[in-house]
Amino acid sequence: MIKRCTMLDHDGWLPLRVALWPDSSSKNAHDKRVILSAPERYVVLLFVDEHGNALGFAEASIRVDYVNGTNSSPVAFLEGLYVRPASRNQGIARQLVAEIQQWAEEMDCTELASDALLDNQGSHAMHQALGFTETERVVYFLKPLRAIAST
Repeated sequence: MIKRCTMLDHDGWLPLRVALWPDSSSKNAHDKRVILSAPERYVVLLFVDEHGNALGFAEASIRVDYVNGTNSSPVAFLEGLYVRPASRNQGIARQLVAEIQQWAEEMDCTELASDALLDNQGSHAMHQALGFTETERVVYFLKPLRAIAST
Protein backbone atom coordinates (compact mmCIF):
# COMPACT_ATOMS: atom_id res chain seq x y z
CA MET A 1 0.00 0.00 0.00
CA ILE A 2 1.22 3.49 -0.80
CA LYS A 3 0.36 6.38 1.46
CA ARG A 4 1.42 9.97 1.83
CA CYS A 5 3.90 10.36 4.67
CA THR A 6 2.73 12.35 7.70
CA MET A 7 4.44 13.25 10.95
CA LEU A 8 3.01 10.02 12.37
CA ASP A 9 4.94 8.01 9.75
CA HIS A 10 8.37 9.57 10.22
CA ASP A 11 9.70 6.62 12.24
CA GLY A 12 9.27 4.42 9.17
CA TRP A 13 10.42 7.01 6.65
CA LEU A 14 13.55 8.41 8.33
CA PRO A 15 15.48 5.10 8.55
CA LEU A 16 14.87 4.53 4.83
CA ARG A 17 15.97 8.06 4.07
CA VAL A 18 19.20 7.62 6.05
CA ALA A 19 19.81 4.32 4.22
CA LEU A 20 19.65 6.23 0.92
CA TRP A 21 21.49 9.35 2.14
CA PRO A 22 23.68 8.41 5.15
CA ASP A 23 24.88 12.00 5.53
CA SER A 24 21.30 13.22 6.02
CA SER A 25 20.98 11.84 9.56
CA SER A 26 22.29 15.05 11.11
CA LYS A 27 19.67 17.10 9.24
CA ASN A 28 16.66 14.85 9.88
CA ALA A 29 14.76 17.24 12.16
CA HIS A 30 15.09 20.11 9.68
CA ASP A 31 14.33 17.91 6.65
CA LYS A 32 11.29 16.44 8.37
CA ARG A 33 9.83 19.88 9.14
CA VAL A 34 10.47 21.27 5.66
CA ILE A 35 9.31 18.25 3.68
CA LEU A 36 6.22 17.42 5.67
CA SER A 37 5.09 21.05 5.99
CA ALA A 38 5.09 21.97 2.28
CA PRO A 39 2.52 19.67 0.62
CA GLU A 40 1.97 22.13 -2.21
CA ARG A 41 5.53 21.70 -3.45
CA TYR A 42 6.90 18.52 -1.86
CA VAL A 43 5.51 15.03 -1.45
CA VAL A 44 6.81 12.02 0.47
CA LEU A 45 5.21 8.66 -0.27
CA LEU A 46 5.70 5.49 1.74
CA PHE A 47 5.14 1.95 0.55
CA VAL A 48 4.07 -0.13 3.55
CA ASP A 49 3.33 -3.82 3.88
CA GLU A 50 0.20 -5.32 5.44
CA HIS A 51 1.75 -4.91 8.91
CA GLY A 52 2.50 -1.21 8.39
CA ASN A 53 6.24 -1.70 7.93
CA ALA A 54 7.79 0.84 5.56
CA LEU A 55 9.48 -0.99 2.66
CA GLY A 56 10.26 1.98 0.45
CA PHE A 57 9.74 5.67 -0.11
CA ALA A 58 9.78 8.30 -2.80
CA GLU A 59 10.25 12.05 -2.39
CA ALA A 60 9.47 14.56 -5.09
CA SER A 61 9.38 18.33 -5.34
CA ILE A 62 8.18 21.01 -7.68
CA ARG A 63 11.17 22.94 -9.01
CA VAL A 64 10.80 26.29 -10.71
CA ASP A 65 14.50 26.86 -11.33
CA TYR A 66 16.13 25.36 -14.42
CA VAL A 67 16.32 21.58 -14.28
CA ASN A 68 18.98 20.02 -16.52
CA GLY A 69 17.55 18.35 -19.58
CA THR A 70 14.00 19.68 -19.25
CA ASN A 71 11.94 21.94 -21.50
CA SER A 72 9.36 23.35 -19.11
CA SER A 73 8.81 24.98 -15.74
CA PRO A 74 7.71 24.09 -13.19
CA VAL A 75 9.11 20.57 -13.26
CA ALA A 76 8.39 17.72 -10.90
CA PHE A 77 11.66 16.30 -9.62
CA LEU A 78 12.14 12.85 -8.12
CA GLU A 79 14.41 13.80 -5.22
CA GLY A 80 14.80 10.32 -3.83
CA LEU A 81 13.60 6.76 -4.30
CA TYR A 82 14.58 3.88 -2.06
CA VAL A 83 13.34 0.34 -1.51
CA ARG A 84 14.76 -1.93 1.20
CA PRO A 85 17.16 -4.44 -0.42
CA ALA A 86 15.07 -7.44 0.67
CA SER A 87 11.98 -5.92 -0.99
CA ARG A 88 13.50 -4.99 -4.35
CA ASN A 89 12.45 -6.42 -7.72
CA GLN A 90 8.81 -6.63 -6.61
CA GLY A 91 7.52 -3.54 -8.43
CA ILE A 92 7.59 -1.25 -5.39
CA ALA A 93 9.74 1.43 -7.07
CA ARG A 94 7.51 1.31 -10.16
CA GLN A 95 4.38 1.83 -8.03
CA LEU A 96 5.97 4.69 -6.10
CA VAL A 97 7.07 6.46 -9.30
CA ALA A 98 3.60 5.98 -10.81
CA GLU A 99 2.10 7.74 -7.77
CA ILE A 100 4.71 10.51 -8.01
CA GLN A 101 3.85 10.92 -11.69
CA GLN A 102 0.15 11.21 -10.86
CA TRP A 103 0.92 13.84 -8.21
CA ALA A 104 3.11 15.74 -10.72
CA GLU A 105 0.30 15.77 -13.28
CA GLU A 106 -2.12 17.04 -10.61
CA MET A 107 0.41 19.83 -9.96
CA ASP A 108 0.20 20.75 -13.69
CA CYS A 109 3.72 19.57 -14.49
CA THR A 110 4.44 18.15 -17.93
CA GLU A 111 7.81 16.60 -17.07
CA LEU A 112 9.21 14.45 -14.28
CA ALA A 113 12.98 14.70 -13.90
CA SER A 114 15.50 12.95 -11.68
CA ASP A 115 19.22 12.51 -11.28
CA ALA A 116 21.81 9.97 -10.18
CA LEU A 117 25.51 10.05 -9.46
CA LEU A 118 27.69 9.27 -12.48
CA ASP A 119 28.94 5.99 -11.02
CA ASN A 120 25.56 4.72 -9.76
CA GLN A 121 24.87 2.22 -12.54
CA GLY A 122 22.12 0.54 -10.55
CA SER A 123 20.19 3.80 -10.34
CA HIS A 124 20.73 4.44 -14.06
CA ALA A 125 19.28 1.04 -14.89
CA MET A 126 16.34 1.55 -12.54
CA HIS A 127 15.54 4.95 -14.05
CA GLN A 128 15.61 3.50 -17.56
CA ALA A 129 13.40 0.59 -16.51
CA LEU A 130 10.89 3.09 -15.10
CA GLY A 131 10.70 5.04 -18.38
CA PHE A 132 13.20 7.82 -17.77
CA THR A 133 15.57 8.84 -20.57
CA GLU A 134 19.07 10.12 -19.87
CA THR A 135 19.32 13.73 -21.05
CA GLU A 136 22.83 14.87 -20.12
CA ARG A 137 25.77 14.36 -17.78
CA VAL A 138 27.13 17.11 -15.59
CA VAL A 139 30.21 17.49 -13.44
CA TYR A 140 29.99 20.16 -10.75
CA PHE A 141 32.98 22.26 -9.73
CA LEU A 142 33.72 24.42 -6.69
CA LYS A 143 36.34 27.06 -6.09
CA PRO A 144 36.63 28.18 -2.46
CA LEU A 145 36.77 31.94 -1.92
CA ARG A 146 38.51 33.65 0.92
CA ALA A 147 36.24 34.13 3.89
CA ILE A 148 34.89 37.57 4.52
CA ALA A 149 35.69 38.68 8.04
CA SER A 150 32.63 39.61 10.05
CA THR A 151 32.72 42.79 12.08
